[in-house]
Formats: sequence, structure tokens, C-alpha cells
Amino acid sequence: MIFKYQAIDTTGAKQEGTIDAVSRDVAITSLQRRGFTVSSVEEAEETQGFLSANLTLFESVTNRDVVLLSRQISTLFEAQVSALRIFRLLASESEKPMMQRVLTEVADDLQAGTTISKALSKHPKVFSAFYVNMVRAGEEAGKLDETFIYLADYLDRTYEIMSKARNALIYPAFVIATFFIVMILMMTLVIPKISQILIDAGQKVPLYTQVVISISNFFVTYGAFLLILLVIGGFFLFRYVQTETGKAAWDRLMLSTPFVGELYRKLYLGRIADNLATMLGSGISMVQATEITASVVGNSVYEEIFMDVSRAIKGGGTISGAVANRPEIPGIMSAMIKVGEETGELGSILKTLAKFYQREVMNAVDTLVDLIEPFMIVVLGLGVGILLASVLIPIYNISASI
Repeated sequence: MIFKYQAIDTTGAKQEGTIDAVSRDVAITSLQRRGFTVSSVEEAEETQGFLSANLTLFESVTNRDVVLLSRQISTLFEAQVSALRIFRLLASESEKPMMQRVLTEVADDLQAGTTISKALSKHPKVFSAFYVNMVRAGEEAGKLDETFIYLADYLDRTYEIMSKARNALIYPAFVIATFFIVMILMMTLVIPKISQILIDAGQKVPLYTQVVISISNFFVTYGAFLLILLVIGGFFLFRYVQTETGKAAWDRLMLSTPFVGELYRKLYLGRIADNLATMLGSGISMVQATEITASVVGNSVYEEIFMDVSRAIKGGGTISGAVANRPEIPGIMSAMIKVGEETGELGSILKTLAKFYQREVMNAVDTLVDLIEPFMIVVLGLGVGILLASVLIPIYNISASI
């Protein structure tokens, strides 16, 4: 709830504004903790318009925003600025309303005596479980400035890899989508008119032209129904993927898809190694590190594997022993983890694995793009060539017979 308040600060100046709190009493308590002498606190009337209210649904904080925020926090900690002043300052400087609200609420919680990690944990859409636990480890070790540097570096690496993988697929997807749109427009607007000319000419139409005309007639007659079916099917598919069963099926499909599946497999393996190396290096326990890795890896198949790993460790087992017989984990990875466990150098081994799989992801993206482009050119060329031949050859025959 939003409350309007009037108060006097420690310098004797009058202050007016709004505060977000669950009740009037909580709002008063929060203001008093800021050193204000409260004159009045009243519930604010809802003045937000329909459009602005709905625009908040589309607000988001990107991974890049969190990277920049982490670097700013680290710099301010190094400058011996208090945590409360850091979050107040960053909230006032933030350009995104959602980030501004989140940082203000974190600062309010800090002023009320909450730890940084606990305050951040109240905003899971912005700060992941991995992020919160890293901050908690930094608090316990007294190295928050270093922790935020680690977090910024880690998020930067993740952002770079995901951006390259995503951007590499945008161009082929755009070209293929444009091709299908043009072909549908040709089939529904151009071919019907040309087919009428061929029929009126009374000439014998080749078989491939008859096939094209039949497809065109199908789109003209049933196109609207097909579009409705696709929209309904897409909606139910989206809803199904949101369920636990659907997400598991989709994740398995992504890993088993040729070329793309190998790319995603390396992406997840690199993320797992990087997560574990970063958390173990920050003093987080092995059990907690594997549980957090399972929750943030982003794939239900690997999430299930590392929840099993966590249970195995609780029972006295090792990571290498738990993943040794898993087909989703390469033998070289389990072997290197075993060496790291035996030599006590697991952290450095995991860092090496993370760098290896990051390079592999970059190479896989480049290879995928190199394969997609010639394949796309051949397919598009064949499609356009068949369509033009089916139209131009009968027209040429009609012209030659005149």
C-alpha cells in the first residue's frame, strides 16, 4: 500500500512524500527509523491510469543491469561507503523505475536492521538464489567488495555467452520467417490470379504447377482456419511448457535436437562448472553449492542431476561418483572433477572446465552459423526456384503457342 506522509527530518526541515508499506503502523515505524518526526500518514488514493498501470507489467531488470549494479556496489564498498548509503545512492541514480523501487526497498530493509543478503532475497526476479548466497558468503567472510566483483565478472561472462548464442540465431530466424511470409502472400494473392489465367488459356498445366495451384487453393480456402488452429495450438503449447512435465519434455527436446542440442549441452555444462567454481571459491559448502547450481542452471534435466548429486554428497558420496554414469555429463568432465576431489584442487579444475566449455560454446555458435547459412541459401533457392518455374514455364508455353 502507498501512504502519503508529512514529517520533520533531523535538521528541522519539513518533508513530504510517499512510502510503500503493508500497513499504516509499518509506514510510521519505517519513517521513524529514518530519523523523521511524523506529522501525518494517510493512505494515498490510487491515481495511476490504466495505461501506466499496465505498463508496469512489462518492466524488467536485465542481466546487464545487474552486472552494472554489482560493479557500482563493489566500487562504493572499496571506497568505504556504508551499505545503506550505497543502496540509497544507487536507487536515486537508477533510470529504471523497477530497479529504483527494488533498491529503495533494499535500503529500507537495511535501515531496519536486515542483512544485505536477506534484503536481496526478497526480490528473486532481480537477484537469483546464486546471487543471494554469494552475497551471504561475502558477508560471513567480510569480503563484500570482492564478492560483488566476482558476481559482476560471472554475470558478464554468462551475458556474453548467452548474447552470442542468441544473436547468432536471430538472422537465420528472421530470414526464414520472412521467406515463409512471402511464400504465403504469393500463394494467397499472386498464384490464384495467375492460375485463373492458365485455366482460361485452356493449355495443359504441368504436374508441378498443379501442385502449386492446389497448395494455393488450400491456403485461400482454409488459411483462416489454419491460422486459428496455429494460434490455439501455440497457446496450449506455451501453457504446457509452463508446467513441470512440459518444461521437462521441452528441455529434453532441446538437448536432443541435432546441432542446437550440442550447443545447449555445452552452454549448461559451462554454467554448471562456473557456478560451482565461483561458489566453492567463496566458501559456500559443497551441498549448498550443488543445490543452488541445480536451481539456477536453467534446464530441468541438469537440475534433476544436481539435486541427485546434492543428495549423494549428503550421504557421504562425491560429485564425480554421482555424475559418473550420467550420459548428459561427459566422461572427461567427471574424470577431471574426480582428479580435483582427490588432489584438493576442485575449484581450479572447475574454473578450467568453465573456460573450456565457454570456448566450446563460442566455437559451436560459429560452426552452427557456418552450417545454417549455406543450408538456408539452398532451401530458399529451391523454394523460390520451384515457385517461379511453376508459374513462368506455363506462361512461356502460352506465349509460344500464340
